[in-house]
Amino acid sequence: MGFIQAFVGALGGVLGDQWKDFLLPKENVPATAGVFPAVFKGTNAGRGSNYKGSENIITNGSKIVVPDGVALITMQDGGITGMVAEPGGYIFRSDDPNSQSIFAGDGLVSTLIKQSWERFKFGGIPGSQQLAFYVNLKEIPNNRFGTQSEIYWDDAYLNAQAGAVTRGTYTLKIIDPILFIKNFVPLKYVQANAPVFDFADMNNDAGEQLFNEVVSSLSPAFSIYTNDPAKGNRITKIQADQMGFAKSLSQAVEDGYQWKSDRGLEIVKVAIQAIEYDEDTKKLLSDVKKADALSGARADSFLQQAAAHGIQAAGENGGGAGMAFMGMGMGAANNVIGGFQQTSQPYSNPALQFNQQAAQNYQQPVQQAAPAEDPYEKLIKMKQLLDAGVLTQEEFDQAKAKILGV
Repeated sequence: MGFIQAFVGALGGVLGDQWKDFLLPKENVPATAGVFPAVFKGTNAGRGSNYKGSENIITNGSKIVVPDGVALITMQDGGITGMVAEPGGYIFRSDDPNSQSIFAGDGLVSTLIKQSWERFKFGGIPGSQQLAFYVNLKEIPNNRFGTQSEIYWDDAYLNAQAGAVTRGTYTLKIIDPILFIKNFVPLKYVQANAPVFDFADMNNDAGEQLFNEVVSSLSPAFSIYTNDPAKGNRITKIQADQMGFAKSLSQAVEDGYQWKSDRGLEIVKVAIQAIEYDEDTKKLLSDVKKADALSGARADSFLQQAAAHGIQAAGENGGGAGMAFMGMGMGAANNVIGGFQQTSQPYSNPALQFNQQAAQNYQQPVQQAAPAEDPYEKLIKMKQLLDAGVLTQEEFDQAKAKILGV
């Protein structure tokens, strides 16, 4: 059994003029629908009526319309009997040797669909129940995800574990209708008088399962994204890179749940609406920004200007001490500038190398002796401690004798 092409391509007036009875998709189907039943049109704008069809039976000679962006699946007693994924009009035949069971079309990966067909195809003459369903092949929008608490991942750019609360949406695509129907869609959506399989339906347990799997895949997806050298390992790019993060998320759900290979599903685009980093990650990102700001030509200009101000201030002090300080300032400035020029070279982790370079180039400040404290002021402080009850009279007398040297 299979289909004979009556016409292929865009549907126009020829359909209404030449076809009097046919199957069409159910009306008012939402964009988030994945599977919905085909229904018989009893009349076609007054041009004719369908008196041939029996309930739940697709008879020989039935005309079936396949609009653009959907695939048609026919089923008998729970088994898949045919599939059409190329838009156009078809005539259903179970007894014509020239009829075909599958039209892959150019819009799908035909080899993938044919592999599924060979795996699940079902033969026979229409019997107790023949049903037809349409599968949405367009991008299915507005699939939401979100985390209630922080997720954590190993971030190669920050060289540490990062954490955040995030939320957003993604679009998915059914890339293999046969796998999707056979391995994922619950039975109630592919039987007589079936409801629409809507991913956005809150009562759709299968859709809720996908939501949970995406949320649990976010942490490995962030790790995949930030550990990819081709993306620069920067988490800050992720909100502007819908396609790039979509690939990382798609890989994560495939690794964890085999969306492509078992269910015929793929994540196409991701829109992250918000990322709220935890406090430790915020501090790390702040350090990275400082390291970026103090690298390259910008660091050279900043440090040269700072050194010039220091030299000018030292010169205004006058005398040999001022000249000596000016000499020290020039040497220190050269050392610092030279050190930061080294950091302007390519590196894999600026925050880490910035700290290492700073430790190598900055010298400890010269320790200066603190001025001696006036003994009488010190004695007054000791008396205050005595009055407050911190010191005993004996302790105060001993301290007094030591301060006064008696």
